[in-house]
This record gives sequence, structure tokens and C-alpha cells, in this order.
Amino acid sequence: MAAIDSIAALEAAVGKAPPAIDLKVIDHLDATALRWLAAAPLMFAGVGKGPGIAITLAGGARGFAEADAATLAIPLDHFDDPGLLRPGAGFGSLFLLPGIGETLRVNGRVASVDGAARIAVDECYVHCAKALIRSDFWKAAPGADAPADIDAFVAASRFMALATVDPNGAADLSPKGDPAGTMIRKDADALWFADRPGNRRTDSFRNIIAQPHVSGALLIPGCDLVATFTGSATLTSDEAARAPFTVQGKQPLLAARVGEPAVRIAPSAALRRAALWPAAPAPEGISAAKMLTEHLRLNKNKGLGARIASAVVAIPGFMQKGLDKDYKDNLY
Repeated sequence: MAAIDSIAALEAAVGKAPPAIDLKVIDHLDATALRWLAAAPLMFAGVGKGPGIAITLAGGARGFAEADAATLAIPLDHFDDPGLLRPGAGFGSLFLLPGIGETLRVNGRVASVDGAARIAVDECYVHCAKALIRSDFWKAAPGADAPADIDAFVAASRFMALATVDPNGAADLSPKGDPAGTMIRKDADALWFADRPGNRRTDSFRNIIAQPHVSGALLIPGCDLVATFTGSATLTSDEAARAPFTVQGKQPLLAARVGEPAVRIAPSAALRRAALWPAAPAPEGISAAKMLTEHLRLNKNKGLGARIASAVVAIPGFMQKGLDKDYKDNLY
């Protein structure tokens, strides 16, 4: 098997991330992010747990998470598993907005836990819409059938939030989505999933190479059951591992194996409170393209490349046209 166990091997398989990709990351919650949080009914959270990582959901009425520029605060009673939140733990989160494909990622550390988990923010950025587009996430109807059998639930899953952690305890949470049967597969005593074209930041895979403990949440859009798993992951570029994930004639560049995963299916109170389906209209005044443009402007990298990128994307309509073209041409 063609194991990927170094950053060099990872970049040989999927390519290097373009230098400009880090320019979209800022170290605080700006006005565009605060508007997003004020309208978001659901989040996924990856929380450092010892040397590993655990995952949970939080949700409720729009704006259940409160924030200022430096701190994110989520009431403990809005988490499915509030016991995971402990001061000092790494924290990675992913916020969804009805009708919008892009997601907001906020990373940091748990500063305190007292009625609410308060997160000291280190990173904030917008993630592309491909995972939600591939999974038809917002097209689902409520009350979707969900198998109680773990193997069948995994096969029917179309969306995954994958939580990883680096050796320093910094957590990351990445969205993945595909048609049922091609997003994640159960094979004997392992779970398999694939990489798809994205922004090539490859945070999750870099973390897996350095520290293999992972956790994930699997969803069947339209259903309030969630399958969560933990395990140890490895990466491969082996064609036999990648071939089952072929979609539209395109084979992914790498696959991940989670060995001997502990899998649990349970109703999610957070998902039920969020009432995502049928999807409400996208909130007015929120644009992922405008947020990306603003984050490029706010990024503290003031080098020539950053200044050129900021000037180019500030052209009216440039960012939205670029996103639309990428989603159309590079979905797989």
C-alpha cells in the first residue's frame, strides 16, 4: 500500500497549497463573521481530549452562539456532549447557515467553562461550499429515513465533519460531503473516506500524519440521528483504496483509513433544535464572497503578494465569479 506518512508524500499526492490560501485566515472574529454567527443555528465542535480529539454538535435558535472579536461563547446546554469542554482544550468548529454552501471555521482554545464554553479565538476563515454541494445538504426534506444498523447508516451518510488535532493540541474541523456510498465506506473493521478537490490547505491530513487520532460525525441530511466515531487514521494513495470513491469518472488522489473505529449512533438534540430542514432562505446581507474579500484585506500579512491579492479580489464581483467557476469546474 502506498502509505502517505510525510508532508512531502502528501504534497506529492495532492499538490502544494497555493501561498495565497493562508491569506484568507484572520486571527479574530470580524464584523462579517459576527453576522454569520448571529444567524447560525448549528455548529460542529472538535475538542482536544488527552492526546486525541472528540466531536460533538451544538445548536439552537439562530444566534445561539455569542461572540465578540476575541471570544466565542456557546451555552453548555446547547451541546450534545458538554462534558467534552474543558479549560485549555484545543477547539475547532464549523458553523452552518441555511441555504449557504460555504461554512465558517473558528479555531482556538477553551478559555473557561461556566454555564457557557468560552473560546479564545486564534483563527477564523470561510471554507468552500463543495462539501455541502456534493452532499445535496440543503436540498434534503425533514424526516429522512435513517438505518439503525451502523453499516447501513455509514453507507447512507452524505456529510461528515472530521475533527483532527496536531501534536500541540490545536484542533481542526473539516467538512466532507458526497453522494451516499461514496463519502465513507465500512470495510470489515475499518472506515474509509477519500479526499476531494478543495483549497489544498490539507490541515486534517497534516494533522493525521503527525498525530493519527481522529473523530468524526456522520449525517444523513434530513435526519436528526448522528453517527460519531473515533479511531486512528492512516493515509494512502493506493489505487485499490481510491477506486471505490470514484464519482463522475474522477478518482480521488488519496484515501484515509480509520482502523477499528468506535462508532455510535444517537439522536442529536442540537440538530433537532437547529431545525435545518426544509432549509430556510439564506439570510439577507451575508455573502461568503464578501467575507473572503474582507478577510484577505484584514490578514496581517502585508507582503507584496498579499497586497496584490487584496487588490484583485476587491474588484466588484471577482470573488463570487471565481467561486462559482470553481464549484462548477472542480467539484470532483
